Amino acid sequence: MGPFTLSVMVNDSAISLPDACSKRKQNLLLKNSFASVSMGDEKPFDFLRTLFEGVIAGGTAGVVVETALYPIDTIKTRLQAARGGEKLILKGLYSGLAGNLAGVLPASALFVGVYEPIKQKLLRIFPENLSALSHLTAGAIGGIAASLIRVPTEVIKQRMQTGQFTSASSAVRFIASKEGFKGFYAGYGSFLLRDLPFDAIQFCIYEQIRIGYMLAARRNLNDPENAIIGAFAGALTGAITTPLDVIKTRLMVQGSANQYKGIADCVQTIIKEEGPRAFLKGIGPRVLWIGIGGSIFFGVLESTKRFLAERRPIVSQHTYSDRSKDK
Repeated sequence: MGPFTLSVMVNDSAISLPDACSKRKQNLLLKNSFASVSMGDEKPFDFLRTLFEGVIAGGTAGVVVETALYPIDTIKTRLQAARGGEKLILKGLYSGLAGNLAGVLPASALFVGVYEPIKQKLLRIFPENLSALSHLTAGAIGGIAASLIRVPTEVIKQRMQTGQFTSASSAVRFIASKEGFKGFYAGYGSFLLRDLPFDAIQFCIYEQIRIGYMLAARRNLNDPENAIIGAFAGALTGAITTPLDVIKTRLMVQGSANQYKGIADCVQTIIKEEGPRAFLKGIGPRVLWIGIGGSIFFGVLESTKRFLAERRPIVSQHTYSDRSKDK
């Protein structure tokens, strides 16, 4: 099946409202769709406003979902880090949450803040039949930007989740003194190997299904519908990328022991010592965590975006035309 065509033109709209509705409501409906559709020539691209709204929406959604699902993430991490017949410890499931939120907030804000304006720009550049490529590309670029914050946060979080440290501050001090700056970016390559495909695929699946459904339903979607689509996109992407997540976890939690020399050595060692099935360790909690997380994240994200969009100043098309003439 080819990708959905996601373009909505104002003059020949695929989303039609009853004649009794005003033109202003039609414009508001399209505007509330934010950057998920191509707006044609409706209004100029406002990079700074899109960046600001993306930062606010992304930060809000990231904090909510991380707080709600942190215990499941902890169980998943401990399952993946366990070697051989080690027992799973169920104590301290919120260990490291406070320090992790300090990284999740700016990382989520940065990701969505980069993703949204790039997505809007690419949707205006690429042909309509390549809309999926816009979402894939924007997701990957957003992931690269956010990784600068995500990776140190992930390293500290997973070291605490596996019981190596009792506080974020002690983890930071130890890593800095024993492993140096590069210790905060342990497993960076495997992190990108997991997160770039994950971000690109998850957001592409979510955007394509959401906008395709919106065009078919001929209306904007409500929060439960956005949440359901987010859950499906998250769960599917989480299952696909589980082997990459196992490799990333092993490299990040090894610390100064250096059990693995790199990604290739990690893969070979896991296959030799534990067999291929080890690459699916934690897939249950991961799919559950990311599925529920996708539901919460995208539900909160779209709600926040809509809240901000409804409070944008309404500027008529004539005003934009006048500004263009002045230039």
